[in-house]
Amino acid sequence: MFDFVTATPTQAPPRHRGHRLRRRLVPYLFLLPFMVLFVLVLIVPLLLALDLSLYRDTLARGQIFVGLANYFSILDDSSLWDGLAHVVAFGVVQVPIMLAFALGLAVLLDSGVLWGRRLFRIAFFLPYAVPSVIGALIWAYMYGPSFGLFSSIAHAAGVRAPDFLSGRMMLVSLGNVVTWEYTGYNMIILYAALQAVPRDVVEASWICGATPWQTALRIRIPLIGQALVLTAVFSIIGTLQLFNEPEMFKAIAPDVIGDHYTPNLYAYTLAFTDQQVNASAALSFVLGAIVAVVSYIFMLATSRRAAGAG
Repeated sequence: MFDFVTATPTQAPPRHRGHRLRRRLVPYLFLLPFMVLFVLVLIVPLLLALDLSLYRDTLARGQIFVGLANYFSILDDSSLWDGLAHVVAFGVVQVPIMLAFALGLAVLLDSGVLWGRRLFRIAFFLPYAVPSVIGALIWAYMYGPSFGLFSSIAHAAGVRAPDFLSGRMMLVSLGNVVTWEYTGYNMIILYAALQAVPRDVVEASWICGATPWQTALRIRIPLIGQALVLTAVFSIIGTLQLFNEPEMFKAIAPDVIGDHYTPNLYAYTLAFTDQQVNASAALSFVLGAIVAVVSYIFMLATSRRAAGAG
């Protein structure tokens, strides 16, 4: 007779434990370069700017701690609210128009009726590859009242060209630039989302007799709601941070675009023209808070609407 003793291991060999530990550490090692850059490029500057916003330079006592006084002063500054009024009026009109163009182009691309779709995608995405400063300079040249492209065409046609650089037309002129720059970018995001729509769902709608227009409006577009929300949030954030385009137009229309035409332009002026870096830091955090709140409210409203529709 033989006695068989069954032993259950209660502890893994040291070599196996070391192997499992290395496997757990590998993902964090890959993330380490990003985290180091993230801390150095974003977190540390944010903390330094926050510290800067709590002080104020004085002639007699140098830099003194003032707590939240800079924030209260900024919130009481009418220049901030004037700039916010400009970007809100700009975004309410420009963002829906740009997203409508981007969605229409994406649906057209996804429909398969276009010849040379790759060339079409490149052509509409190319303005996004142009730096915004260069794009603004190109449009500023075309808007020129005496030498611009539009004025030359109007002169050749014997009609009067609109004054694109007037106070009444400035937001429209800026909207043309931003729409030209970012429609292709949003088109690519929405087109990628449309490509992920299950083909069997689309084919089922065709079998049921739906027209291509009905399929796009009632099936494809509702199924890419998250991509639409994403592009809308990005566009809202970009609108509230509008800077490059008005800064470039400021040189040719100084009577229309002042130092506080947008909040970002006002923060730049405070820091680099007026040398009020403490107030500029406080304004930057106020603007960041406004961007976060507006984006959160928009996402909350869209999610509740989607939940109610479902």
